[in-house]
Amino acid sequence: MNLKLFIVYIAFAVISINCNAQQLFPKVTTPSKYEFSKIPIWHDEFDYTGKPDSTKWSYDLGDHGWGNHELQNYTDLAKNARVENGRLIIEAIKEKSGTQAYSSARLITKGKGDFLYGKFEIKAKLPAGRGTWPAIWMLGSTDSYGNKGWPDNGEIDIMEHVGFDPNRIHGNVHTKAFNHTLKTNKGNKIMTVNASSEFHVYGCQWTPEGISMTIDGVQFFKFKHESFYGWEEWPFDKPFHLLLNIAIGGDWGGQKGVDDSVFPQKMEVDYVRVCPMVEKK
Repeated sequence: MNLKLFIVYIAFAVISINCNAQQLFPKVTTPSKYEFSKIPIWHDEFDYTGKPDSTKWSYDLGDHGWGNHELQNYTDLAKNARVENGRLIIEAIKEKSGTQAYSSARLITKGKGDFLYGKFEIKAKLPAGRGTWPAIWMLGSTDSYGNKGWPDNGEIDIMEHVGFDPNRIHGNVHTKAFNHTLKTNKGNKIMTVNASSEFHVYGCQWTPEGISMTIDGVQFFKFKHESFYGWEEWPFDKPFHLLLNIAIGGDWGGQKGVDDSVFPQKMEVDYVRVCPMVEKK
């Protein structure tokens, strides 16, 4: 093969490889500027009475410790989760429940409220007392990455609070590359508020560029999406759903034991609102 024919052959090969790569890995373009609609795409104002709206909420159930050696049994009973006086009440009770010594509830929106990006605001007042571990958080709604479980598909902790460390609110993210089991955590940032005596708006703003946590509109944690991240660092490009719960004890919440004299304890939620991300004009 002469030199000219060889050069032409190489040129066609490079073009062919590039075309195939574009078909396999199409370029994704995203807007350069974002804002959030002021009109919620999903919300619950709790302006009714009875069990949580079944078109919006389901329950995680069980007494198996939830991977953290927790001490509660999650039920779907009204005594553990109900709406009254314009608020959602999640209540943890000291009582025999399943194989555990406490009952509580863990509400989820999976399949009824799954979101890709957006502004999330939850106005809530938290329980108090050693051994309580309330959380407002999000998990991936699909098994899209890795081992199809935690932490490969991501976790967004809008609010976590442990009763032995009162009024200090934690915000965090977990991924395959960044999580506490590897001691590579990128989050666990803290803001101090009167969490158990006052209502506060716990917020999350999530775009393709990053995730930030706020309390009453004040940002206290931001996780930036770096350009070189793969799914191991940034699985936050798939739909996630919300979870609201009170755990008891466990690897973190139970580090200082559980004070049985504080029960029952409630997390009261005034509203949950999700506003979609839109391109800034």
